[in-house]
Amino acid sequence: MKVAVMTDSNAGIKPDEAAKLGIYLTYTPIIIDGEVFYQETNLTQEEFYTQLAGDKDITTSMPSPGDVMDMWDKLLEEGYDEVVYVPLSSGLSNSCHTAIQLAEDYDGKVQVVDDHRISVTMRQSVLDAKWMADNEKSAKEIKEALEANAYNSVIFLTVDDLKYLKKGGRVTPAAAALGAVLNIKPVLTTVGGKFDALEKVRGMKKGIAKMLDYSEDFVNKMLEEHDIEKIRIGAAGSFSKQEDADAWYHQVKERFSDVADIYYDPLSFVVGTHTGPEAVGMGVSVISVSYTHLRAHET
Repeated sequence: MKVAVMTDSNAGIKPDEAAKLGIYLTYTPIIIDGEVFYQETNLTQEEFYTQLAGDKDITTSMPSPGDVMDMWDKLLEEGYDEVVYVPLSSGLSNSCHTAIQLAEDYDGKVQVVDDHRISVTMRQSVLDAKWMADNEKSAKEIKEALEANAYNSVIFLTVDDLKYLKKGGRVTPAAAALGAVLNIKPVLTTVGGKFDALEKVRGMKKGIAKMLDYSEDFVNKMLEEHDIEKIRIGAAGSFSKQEDADAWYHQVKERFSDVADIYYDPLSFVVGTHTGPEAVGMGVSVISVSYTHLRAHET
């Protein structure tokens, strides 16, 4: 049984890394003033956040259904027996529901996973899927394992500027204005695909401290049922300076010194559209299977 693993750019896996791992990518369109771009293909992190900070009209769309089906067809024609596709959480986009409907025409050869994840936790699902595919699990078995493990993960975020949440309709203009005056930073979380506010604090330092505390609580909860070897932590952010990303990664690594696999990934552009630059985040996952290779890259 030869199973291909496919995901979209919201998992944060770069094209060169995907090629090295044997993972196939489709891309979420980023539309800037009517022109279409794709993350890390014709739009870099620096370019994206420069445009975003310049108040350009930026929206996102789901991957083209035609492009998704073309890749499925190509993979099956090239000798794969089945395809596992891990798209963005159904709680954040219609792309998952659309893909599930499209897959109905493939007689079970294409399995679409709805594991309600995004960014670093979605990335971990893709790595889990690849390990299972390499170990002769069927597409259906991989889908079932990932969906059964979906809620053993969490993401926390805090943002530097509320205007981007205001643009996306996630805070009111009045709340954004008050937050700017009082230096209020929301601590956001997603479990199951939708972002919710946990609390509001004064200043980024307090927001980051709260994220670390919440993450530690979640890790301790997961350790009630899982060994620490199955815990993965991804630091994330939309930093304009690499040294800030490095500092955040090392801060997370120092706080969770007992966790062996900690890495850093930039936030996907879809998330970055709503958070703006200088957002700070982290995700905790419990892996679906026990393995030590295919580890996420470290900073």
